Amino acid sequence: MSSLSARITVLAGAAMWLSACASNPVADEKIAVAKTSVQRAEQAGAPQAAPVELSTARDKLARAEKANMDHNLKPSAELAEQANIDAQVAEATAQQERSHKAAAEFDASMRALRQEATRGSQSNQ
Repeated sequence: MSSLSARITVLAGAAMWLSACASNPVADEKIAVAKTSVQRAEQAGAPQAAPVELSTARDKLARAEKANMDHNLKPSAELAEQANIDAQVAEATAQQERSHKAAAEFDASMRALRQEATRGSQSNQ
């Protein structure tokens, strides 16, 4: 009987070890979403426009990945959510900066056109 109980103990231990090694699909999904958000923010120009927000997102993403590897599932999911939000803020900040630059360029073009129109009408008189 002791051989049977030893086998059961070994099998139970192996089952627990395998379940502990299994990844958490919720945390994995949230980490994947955060990674995508960080990549989008980088492509949107956040390294220049929102470096602090992007750095914060990257840091939280790295911490989420570490927590997930250490099987700290709740902190991993929470950090991934925070990283996602920080990356979205960084992306929005970069888009806002691009919009402001485009508006300023448009205004400058309109002023130049008005000046040309004014000069053209003054020289015709």
